[in-house]
Amino acid sequence: MSAFIEWLNGIVWSSALVYLCLGAGVYFTIRSRAVQFRQIKAIFVQMFRGKSSNEGVSSFQALAMSLAGRVGVGNIAGVATAIAFGGPGAVVWMWISALLGASTSYVESTLGQIFKEQDPKTGEYRGGPAFYIEKAYRHTKAKGLFKVYGMVFAFVTVMAMSFMLPGIQSNAISGAVTNAWNLPSWVTAIGLAVIMGFIVIGGVKRIAHFASLVVPFMAIIYILAAIVVSLVNADQLLSVIELVFKSAFGVDAGPEAAFGGILGMAIQWGVQRGIYSNEAGQGTGPHAAAAAEVSHPTKQGLVQAGAIYIDTLLVCSATAFMILSTGMYKVFDADQTTIIGSGRGQLAEEIAATPGETWPQAGLDTMIPGLGASFIAISIFFFALTTIVAYYYMAETNLVYLLGRFKNKMVMVIGERVLQALILVAVAVGAISASGSAWALGDIGVGLMAWLNVIAILFLQQPAFKALRDYERQTKEGLDPVFDPQALSIRNADFWVHRLASLRTGADRKG
Repeated sequence: MSAFIEWLNGIVWSSALVYLCLGAGVYFTIRSRAVQFRQIKAIFVQMFRGKSSNEGVSSFQALAMSLAGRVGVGNIAGVATAIAFGGPGAVVWMWISALLGASTSYVESTLGQIFKEQDPKTGEYRGGPAFYIEKAYRHTKAKGLFKVYGMVFAFVTVMAMSFMLPGIQSNAISGAVTNAWNLPSWVTAIGLAVIMGFIVIGGVKRIAHFASLVVPFMAIIYILAAIVVSLVNADQLLSVIELVFKSAFGVDAGPEAAFGGILGMAIQWGVQRGIYSNEAGQGTGPHAAAAAEVSHPTKQGLVQAGAIYIDTLLVCSATAFMILSTGMYKVFDADQTTIIGSGRGQLAEEIAATPGETWPQAGLDTMIPGLGASFIAISIFFFALTTIVAYYYMAETNLVYLLGRFKNKMVMVIGERVLQALILVAVAVGAISASGSAWALGDIGVGLMAWLNVIAILFLQQPAFKALRDYERQTKEGLDPVFDPQALSIRNADFWVHRLASLRTGADRKG
């Protein structure tokens, strides 16, 4: 089974997917006239504007929900793995994938807002790739094809978020906790299942509240700790920056760069781990984006573009500089056995054999011996836990999409209970399992979603750019943008049509 999983992972994550994601980022950057750079002020201002309602969460809560899914094990162990097998230059390709991916995130998240729905049972907003894939061309003869495509994406997402991905997060928690405090993995497994059970049964409001409290706090603390470590090793920062750029583009800078300078490996691991971490194009961001209460879809699309910056340029970079500035890394070849780079020789052999959370733990220990293991264990616990919670929300959203067509409340209730049980079991099993297959299985889930979603948004992009032009026109006129899909000839945006009609009716009554 392990050999099959590794084989399938190699098929899914071939160079074709890497260049598809990079190519889509380049294309959307050009098509949007670099919206992720031109609208940088609006991106960060909009994060803190808007309020939640009975139906939707605030822009900041939606951002926190999105970051809950993005900021996780990939920001710590994933960065270390990228450096291990792609060389230090993989960090640069993580940055490049983020800068380009922010435009992809804008497109997919704006589409998520445009084609969202209101859950008839709870009143909460729901949306995501399955929704916009089905709706965007519902008025055409190809509607049946897109409906099937949407169902396929929804099914893959349910499986990925409830079965393939949670094990990576819980496994990392278990490993970090065991390394820090020697706690048996079965104890961690039980504790995680209990905590998750309490959170996920509370619904999207509880998830949003939990994420908005935990994610910003932990991200700030983690980044500050990494900055302190990097400042302590400030004499190494210039050489680290030189190393990562030379390694990224194949310029000889020593044995580590020689490996990282194999351009394909640096790109492969940098983009793969970059997408796993920031999820641009994967189709996860639109789920949280659709839950936001905003007056115009582009507002939340911009916020979600900013989420890519926070995840990769801040949190991932913090991990990378903590590892590289302290010399806590070595580089391996593809079979994971031959060490062909030795950093500055400060890495113990047992740490070299297991890249992941042990590298940043060792990096922190260079500053205060004994601190690293505990701090990274706590960081991974909160990052990974919020990620699992976000996984459940996305799995539930796609389950509602799949089962909603049955119009039977009992079917929905049973489906939700089965999903809750499945993710709790996946979390518990992942906590006591070996890590190798867990990462490969998770990569397959991420890769399948990325294939389906990136291809979809290349076909469905037009409404997102119509919305962008409309938003920019209204802001230039000094208005607070309000979305009218009919005025933009955007069809099947039923939620917004009904909402605008309701607002106009209310205004007429007041008049």
